[in-house]
Amino acid sequence: MEKNTPLYDQHVELEAKIHAFAGYRMPIRYSTVIQEHRAVRESVGLFDLSHMGEFRVSGEQAEGFLDYLLTNDIGSTVPGQAIYTTMCFPDGGIVDDLVVYRLGPEEFLLVVNASNIDKDWAWVNSHTDSFEVETSNECDDTGLIAIQGPNAQSVVEELVTGGDIDLGSIGFYEHTSGKVCDRDALIARTGYTGEDGFELYLAPPDCPPVWYAALEAGKSFGIVPVGLGARDTLRLEMGYVLYGNDIDHTTTPIEARLGWVVKLKTDKDFIGREVLSQQKEDGVSSRLSGFTVEGRGFPRKGDRLYSGDRKVGIVTSGTLGPAVGTGVGLAYVETAFSKKNTELEAEVRSRRFPVKIVRTPFYKEGSRR
Repeated sequence: MEKNTPLYDQHVELEAKIHAFAGYRMPIRYSTVIQEHRAVRESVGLFDLSHMGEFRVSGEQAEGFLDYLLTNDIGSTVPGQAIYTTMCFPDGGIVDDLVVYRLGPEEFLLVVNASNIDKDWAWVNSHTDSFEVETSNECDDTGLIAIQGPNAQSVVEELVTGGDIDLGSIGFYEHTSGKVCDRDALIARTGYTGEDGFELYLAPPDCPPVWYAALEAGKSFGIVPVGLGARDTLRLEMGYVLYGNDIDHTTTPIEARLGWVVKLKTDKDFIGREVLSQQKEDGVSSRLSGFTVEGRGFPRKGDRLYSGDRKVGIVTSGTLGPAVGTGVGLAYVETAFSKKNTELEAEVRSRRFPVKIVRTPFYKEGSRR
């Protein structure tokens, strides 16, 4: 049975189109995906992301534990910073991609994908025996509101109370704690849209009043609530991966072009290091690559890419990019065919049309990347 987020009643009130997603009833759209997408690109949008999962890890060996569990260099962070990383199986396949907030010298908040909460929680706790750490699952005690777009800071400035927080001093992938509408919040300059913005972690009962306050504060900027449909088109225009589509247990960070979050040049040992190191040295047979459609239409997950009569790729994500004006997508393509400007064909329902391999992001004008 699906759960409701703390903002479910607000979505119903706004007549959102609601579907089941990752065990929750979530708003897919309120108006149209294109309208909501453009609002975020041009001004500001408001998201309910309370379906995401949050785990707290603390203790004197918390840093060492996370450096073993995750591919990125957690030890390089200081309190007030966040870092994007992958978590891998011993065979290099991806357990999940996640954001880690360093709350203190020995305290961290892991934010994981909603569809992976149970799996991730079991995986994290299956590796604690050798470390002096404590873990707590805070998913049911945490709500998450995101405010994204070029005017996001102006909106959030109207919500911050207490007068001791300078939002302008919070850098990208940094965070602080403070009051939002007189309620305790973790205020993070992070997001999944390619635009500037903030993510506000709140107690569930505090989400509705902050939601209403954000809509009021953003009126002069034309703020709109944004559903998961536009969240997907926004992330895909940036070439950001989605777990379950572009990455999963069958793919590695090296194949997914996420090698930048795999710190092989450090001396830290982490789960999957041996396989990923070998892939880095030997190369991989296919790589996740961006492509644009030459003409109308776009392929979707599962459609094939061809070079002549040879199948050379499989599409993992595809959409019309509202801000770029053409079809865009991601696909695992044989390495020899994954170079920039390589021309291929996509096959959709027995019809083929031309596509071109390009570098991501597709949308290059974002206020943040």
